[in-house]
Amino acid sequence: MSHPQDSDSTPRNHHRPATTHQHPTVSHHCPQTERSHVAAGSNAMRLQLMVLDRAPNVTGLAGRPVRLLWRNSRGLVRSWVPQLFARYRDGTALLADCPSRPDAGGERALAAAEAVSTACQDIGWSYRRLPPLDEALAANLKWLAGYRHPRHRGRTGLLEAVVDVFARPRPLVEGVAAAGDPIEVLPVAFHALWAGLLEAAMDVPLHERVLVQAPASGGGLEGGGRAGRGAGAGIGEAG
Repeated sequence: MSHPQDSDSTPRNHHRPATTHQHPTVSHHCPQTERSHVAAGSNAMRLQLMVLDRAPNVTGLAGRPVRLLWRNSRGLVRSWVPQLFARYRDGTALLADCPSRPDAGGERALAAAEAVSTACQDIGWSYRRLPPLDEALAANLKWLAGYRHPRHRGRTGLLEAVVDVFARPRPLVEGVAAAGDPIEVLPVAFHALWAGLLEAAMDVPLHERVLVQAPASGGGLEGGGRAGRGAGAGIGEAG
């Protein structure tokens, strides 16, 4: 299968806005949150952006929004630019880094993580070093992200029809065929999976016989599908 690629408050005392850093080479378009591109400097960061973009309680995302300054135990000034900022529906926020492996960055990164975490606690935010995604989840998110744009909702009424045919669990290929021409319907089904209107196991590679169903909550179709997600949604939690 192939799909088109979409082209499409500052904590006090501890930091100031970042003014210089390298321009990244990739980005993620976030139609679910700010409807803009968020620049990513690594594949690991781009994957975490995808997870946060799908999280139902995330309302805004930004890349490298601040530079934090502090003095270490020897009085030397140190600085760090967290890779991601996420704003939550309840007004809280997350600063995060996206290491490609748990020990990435060495002692400097771990020391920075401690300092950033302390600064965030002082203002009611949180900080996390987000663990790398497993291979299957990462591949599934990359695939579904190609269908995140609202244009993949299809013609009027088709998205609702696709969700309806998966009211009970059934293989992806069977539900798609029941809704109409697979060439037209399959991109809509992938969009619904991205948006949380449909659910499937995300810890195994997606395939035509994967079981798909509408979430028990109904999936929030009226609100665009941000009512529920599935595997990976926990990364969107602030705590």
